Amino acid sequence: MLPGVFKAKKKNGEIYYRSSITYLNKHISLGSYKTEEEAHETYMLAKDILNNTDKWNIDNYPASCLLSFHKWVVLINVRDNGIYFRNPIYLKPRYFLYYIDADTALKLDIDDLFYYAKYKISKRGGHLYTSEYGMQVNFLSRYGIKNYAISGRDYIFINGDHMDFRYSNIEIVNRYYGVAKFLKNDKAFYQAKINVNGDYIIGRYNSEEEAAIAYNKASDILKDKGFKKNYPKNYIEGIDEITYAAIYQRLRISKKLREIIV
Repeated sequence: MLPGVFKAKKKNGEIYYRSSITYLNKHISLGSYKTEEEAHETYMLAKDILNNTDKWNIDNYPASCLLSFHKWVVLINVRDNGIYFRNPIYLKPRYFLYYIDADTALKLDIDDLFYYAKYKISKRGGHLYTSEYGMQVNFLSRYGIKNYAISGRDYIFINGDHMDFRYSNIEIVNRYYGVAKFLKNDKAFYQAKINVNGDYIIGRYNSEEEAAIAYNKASDILKDKGFKKNYPKNYIEGIDEITYAAIYQRLRISKKLREIIV
């Protein structure tokens, strides 16, 4: 066999060829190919990448390349930083880049390095997920961002870079379901909304916690009146059961919504 190529057989008996390379005593798989020649060509490219720092970098990935972009990043990182990761990670001095594709690189805190070295980030339908123990987990949930959250309304990137997911760069504006923060005459208020065949305003409240409890109250009343929609509940941190019950009882919801409920 040509260098870097290993012959293999599928369950149905079909022959294919695997390409791999050893670097810093680490065996790195490069991919599977239909022909021995393609597998060898990939091996030779990988060898060239590892030996030519000036010639190859992440940004000059060829338009037509037998080596996947994922493996491209893996090779350049192990060459430049001396550490192998199976996921497309490139280390920087105080953070790292995780490449979703050639055009999308997430900037992440170094504290999360070993988590993302283990769990792959995938993109589907415009959303990012990590795969943990066979389950897909919303990437944003790691930052306390809800599934329904909208960038610029419920959370913001402080430096304006929507690919910079370092914790210091993310500010959560709205932490609770159905709650949005507004400013009027430089004073903040919190509006609670709920969907009943369209969005209805529950009310406006002085605190985020009050608005979140008002949302819970409205969803409880809707369920009691026979509405089948599965409304998520807000969990309010730092409030005991007695305080929660007192706030729950005194909060009022909008007349328009009460009329729909009745």
